[in-house]
Amino acid sequence: MRGLANKCVVITGGTSGIGAAAVARFKEEGCEVFSLARREAKGSLRCDVGDLAQVQAAFAHVVSQSGAPDVVVNNAGTSFRHLSLDITAEEWDQVVKTNLTGVFNVAQTAGRIMREADGGVIINVASTNALVGHPFYADYNATKAGVLALTRTMALEWAPEVRVNAVCPGYVLTPMQEAEYTPEMLEAVNAKIPLRRHARPDEIAALFAFMASDECAYMTGSVVVMDGGETAGGLASR
Repeated sequence: MRGLANKCVVITGGTSGIGAAAVARFKEEGCEVFSLARREAKGSLRCDVGDLAQVQAAFAHVVSQSGAPDVVVNNAGTSFRHLSLDITAEEWDQVVKTNLTGVFNVAQTAGRIMREADGGVIINVASTNALVGHPFYADYNATKAGVLALTRTMALEWAPEVRVNAVCPGYVLTPMQEAEYTPEMLEAVNAKIPLRRHARPDEIAALFAFMASDECAYMTGSVVVMDGGETAGGLASR
């Protein structure tokens, strides 16, 4: 992708699934990549994105090593499969802390640094769950819808120095997905998707690379859906 070589890239939730694929892709593009993860892992900075002090410390480390980040992929997230009447206060708080407060903490910290430097790109990872109703994920859905509102607001406030966009992946075959769904459930989902399969993490990572590159320099405040056609139709398409 044009304009990515030698860029400093920070990816949250970079040790698994979409995040790990994004780390690999941006390294292939010639970027210097910093992975942030809540659990200690080789090659990653330990950082709970829901804790502002930890986020600020992680970005201070990045700046000390490589200067201001050029690209941030705000990917860290968590979910539980449960009915809305069964969500506990602790589960709600955990999902909101990671998926919404965490996205805000990372974007705000990065945005301040970028606006004082040469600008940059922030990509917030939402979900098709932010666009249509999905049973069993009320807390997750609410946070992902909030990510879209944050993205649009930040894009307006931080232009022209910082571009802020969101990605709404559909079903992606990640370890988190496989932990929550049985093989039979995965096949049932595939049958409802026009392309008849889950996305691969590297396909989502390729979209990130495009959105972060100079090829996409006129995009900000946008929500890009990549879901195999899942949300293209309404009731008549199901």
